[in-house]
Amino acid sequence: MIGKKRKVDVVVISDVHLGTYGCHANELLRYLKSIKPKVLILNGDIVDIWQFSKRYWPKSHMQIVKQLTSFLAKNIKVYYIPGNHDELFRKFVGFKMGNFKIVNKVVYELDNGKRAWIFHGDVFDVTMQHSKWLAKMGAVGYDTLILINSFVNWISEKFGYGKISLSKKIKNSVKGAIKFISDFEKVAADIGIESQYDYVVCGHIHHPEIRLIKNEDGEITYLNSGDWIENLSALEYHDGEWKIYRYQEDALAKSVVIDEDNDAYLNSGQLFDNLMTEFNIPKNPKMDI
Repeated sequence: MIGKKRKVDVVVISDVHLGTYGCHANELLRYLKSIKPKVLILNGDIVDIWQFSKRYWPKSHMQIVKQLTSFLAKNIKVYYIPGNHDELFRKFVGFKMGNFKIVNKVVYELDNGKRAWIFHGDVFDVTMQHSKWLAKMGAVGYDTLILINSFVNWISEKFGYGKISLSKKIKNSVKGAIKFISDFEKVAADIGIESQYDYVVCGHIHHPEIRLIKNEDGEITYLNSGDWIENLSALEYHDGEWKIYRYQEDALAKSVVIDEDNDAYLNSGQLFDNLMTEFNIPKNPKMDI
């Protein structure tokens, strides 16, 4: 349990990938229990629908869902922006109940009068647009790599060495070669500048970042919330300033005591029904467009 919680104006979380072995659900739960946000934006890939065939869903993953829904009872606005891994929820875009809303994007006006354009970002991924089957295979490979990485780290720590991120090394080498991250950021920034936003906020590429990007038409601050697979990061806006949150640097969150019972349960059908129930989404919801 925790006493005093840290107040934050806006929190943006993406790429949690609940339902996969690589998700750090306990760490995320501690973080969520340590903060009191006014607005929470779930910016895609929160639940990994692609991986449901594994029927892997620990209790800690459902605790995340329950914690998110508990925010709704505390008058905290929660926006759910589906990503490519939870694209099933896109058919519910426009659904609104109380403080909860499913949307494709959020244009959020901050207290300083500036506007933030917030969306997942898979629309800018050429692989997603033209070879979705390849991207899905990549997701399975990535998850397998996480398992291999966990085994390697177990051996490495037994011999007194530090942890090794195989997936990050591979991603950095491949995406560095094709300039994937740079191109992604540039496209997002160019469109944001053209649309006259002050901030463009994405997820999708698992690369936490805040930087000013300029072109011949102007400038914009690009932000990316990272992920809860490797970086354990989020974006926070408070007192007129954006910051990258990193769990490893948060002593308060680490002190939160939670139930770490991780016995897997639920098949994909039961899981989807429970998610719908937790978020109060009817089978045939009335959309608020």
